[in-house]
Amino acid sequence: MKIETSDKAAISNPRRQLIAGTVGHSVEFFDFLAYSYLAVYFAPSFFPSSESGLVPLLSAFGVFAVGFLARPLAGLFIGLFADRYGRRRALSLTISLMAGGSLLVAICPTYSQIGVAAPIILTVARILQGLSAGGEYTTAGAFIVESAPAGRRGFYSSFMFVASGIGKLTCLAFITLFVALIGEDAMRDYGWRIPFAVGALAAIVAWYIRRGTQETLETTASDEGAAPVSRNPLNALQRYPRQSLIVFAIATGMGVGQYFWATYLTTYFQIQNGASATTAMTVGIITLILYTLAQPVAGLISDRYGRKPCMYAFGVGTVIVTPFLLSITSSNFSVLICIQLVGLLLLSLCTSITSAVMVENFPPHVRVSGLGFPYSLSVAIFGGTVPLVATSLANAGYSQYFPWYIVATAIITLLGAIAVPETFRSDISGEDS
Repeated sequence: MKIETSDKAAISNPRRQLIAGTVGHSVEFFDFLAYSYLAVYFAPSFFPSSESGLVPLLSAFGVFAVGFLARPLAGLFIGLFADRYGRRRALSLTISLMAGGSLLVAICPTYSQIGVAAPIILTVARILQGLSAGGEYTTAGAFIVESAPAGRRGFYSSFMFVASGIGKLTCLAFITLFVALIGEDAMRDYGWRIPFAVGALAAIVAWYIRRGTQETLETTASDEGAAPVSRNPLNALQRYPRQSLIVFAIATGMGVGQYFWATYLTTYFQIQNGASATTAMTVGIITLILYTLAQPVAGLISDRYGRKPCMYAFGVGTVIVTPFLLSITSSNFSVLICIQLVGLLLLSLCTSITSAVMVENFPPHVRVSGLGFPYSLSVAIFGGTVPLVATSLANAGYSQYFPWYIVATAIITLLGAIAVPETFRSDISGEDS
């Protein structure tokens, strides 16, 4: 079975496609990022240490990074699966993997119960979630952008990060409320398991919703007349090396920005600014709402004026403001909101259009596998290690260098934006995409 790339059926209900894609992606992010938000509670249960300080948390974030190491493999093989057998089947696979990983974390025994097997099981669960996340973003991104009406690919693309914003927001709000209800001690004892269990159940619901979507690339039982789809997972990388390198560069600063400004910053505020967990999470909720609302606006801007100006604004703005913002050590509520909001609004100029830019640079028969590997590899190397890098520097007493890490990765994305062709008016339906 292979993918028809020349005679794709018209999408009868683009809005339904958009809703189905974003609902599933929201659940994926809820499940994947719950680990980061809950690490401060469960780390001692899996990584006990007689040492004081950040050692258990550092170990927990090491496993967080392991989840990202599985993403490039998923980008290759789930991407190849999506290009051969369709986006919808691939999306069902990714949501199933996420449900399994979240359930495994929820029921995993602690170190005191089964010893070293506990962190091993936790690592396996994160690998499953990493495989899911590695295939999910690029497949869902292609699915949603391919479903978009003419002239609205940037707008539709922006809902990938509307979905991730909703997933983060829901996760953060749920955890904040749950901590307030049962208290910090109960949260460390057993409460951290509940969000993972809820996430696993939500993933099953999302899987059911996705079953009713329309395939954006038709499959046929016959190979006659179908565009060839290579079985080699590196085919797209070999045939489109320049596009692959550009995707890698664009994903670098975007990935670091996403996992710092929108995820790890709640922990960063607690470690560096001395904010309470409740204050940091409340700040995160407020700024994530505004960040989510900004995505479609940025997507519409890119549909009117192009993708490149938005990426330029993100890269230059991040380089200029990051060292100043992260030099502020105040734990004042309003100050923390300003710090996070400025970072997130700049980030929205890039995240809103990343899917559109990547999809517009590859032809249909290698689209998901082509963008999946370089994107996932970049996010694994840079985005997935944000908590580990930041916590390691703080533990060693060198936290003042972390802002320059963000600056360096933003410069890489800026170089990718300079190299990428302007594609907001391009045709993505055929081989010349």
